Amino acid sequence: MLLNLTILPGDGIGPEVTEEAVLALQAVAETSGHQLQLQRRPIGGAALVVANDPLPSDTIQACLASSAVLLGAVGSPAFDHNPNHLRPEAGLLRLRRELGAYANLRPAVFFPALEDCSPLRPEIVRGTDIMIVRELLGGAYFGQPRSIEGAAGSRVAVNTMRYSEPEIERIARVAFDLAMKRRRKVLSVDKANVLECSRLWREVVTWIGKDYPEVKLAHQYVDSAAMLLVQRPTEVDVLLTENMFGDILSDQAGGVVGSLGLLASASIGGPVGLYEPVHGSAPDIAGKGIANPLGAILSAAMLLRHSFHLETEARAIETAVSSALAQGARTADLAGKTQAAISTAEMGQRVVRALEAGTGRDSQPKEKSA
Repeated sequence: MLLNLTILPGDGIGPEVTEEAVLALQAVAETSGHQLQLQRRPIGGAALVVANDPLPSDTIQACLASSAVLLGAVGSPAFDHNPNHLRPEAGLLRLRRELGAYANLRPAVFFPALEDCSPLRPEIVRGTDIMIVRELLGGAYFGQPRSIEGAAGSRVAVNTMRYSEPEIERIARVAFDLAMKRRRKVLSVDKANVLECSRLWREVVTWIGKDYPEVKLAHQYVDSAAMLLVQRPTEVDVLLTENMFGDILSDQAGGVVGSLGLLASASIGGPVGLYEPVHGSAPDIAGKGIANPLGAILSAAMLLRHSFHLETEARAIETAVSSALAQGARTADLAGKTQAAISTAEMGQRVVRALEAGTGRDSQPKEKSA
């Protein structure tokens, strides 16, 4: 199979972690007989530097012409004072919209080797396996009108949270379909006691749930759900929620399982899937070679699963990550007081070696440029 990918290294630690994910993909392609075709394009702050646009037209064209997109991270404090349309994050929001990626899948899986990394007691976090399904193209992040108006000292800011029935229905069906392949439980999270958007959300999700009688549906307010994630995380199977709540809860889930650096994501629903680690650009550690690349590597596994339906290859990467951790590999965010931290590149190499050991192959393919 031809794996035609666009790589968007982005900002901060993005290029560092993305490179390790590419190496893992190269190892899988070689051992499985696939051809890897890559093209790299700028996004975010990196694109603003070269094109004064956080999402240049040639980046969009390259993404739409590929089979999947792997993104590092977006964001840089150098552009904090830019107008909204010239901020790095504007490029990411536009990219999601251009790709039609309305469903964001964020798994939070506890690795047994990392019991000492979670702030929770082992007996509470052990066995956690959550799939957060976040609606990605609606809510307050995209709603109009939005503005800051008025004279200094009396300004007023407005953001609009907006959802339509079709938007809620399509993301709900993604969650229920995933639950059918997992433990058949959906927890829908909203704030229906105060928000009209959430009342409509709960009504539509309840209605869609009737098409899935095998799935147990429960509803919970977002504040209560946040408490549940730290009290009884193993009870949660598929967590369905809107854009902003999903953004917040998925970061919390990263803390539950040990580190935000472990979390991968898939943004799907349109013709081309977008895959990226959940962590941000972390400019404070960029260039130091200490970032955790596992979120990016696990995002590459999701890419193989959801865009190419290569389940065996996806599981090979996930197994290699688990193996590397079981053998004691720890980046700075995972290393305890008595453990030595390894570099971003060394962690990537440990995963590649585990992949090679699992297949009996020890070579990597050469990248084909495009």
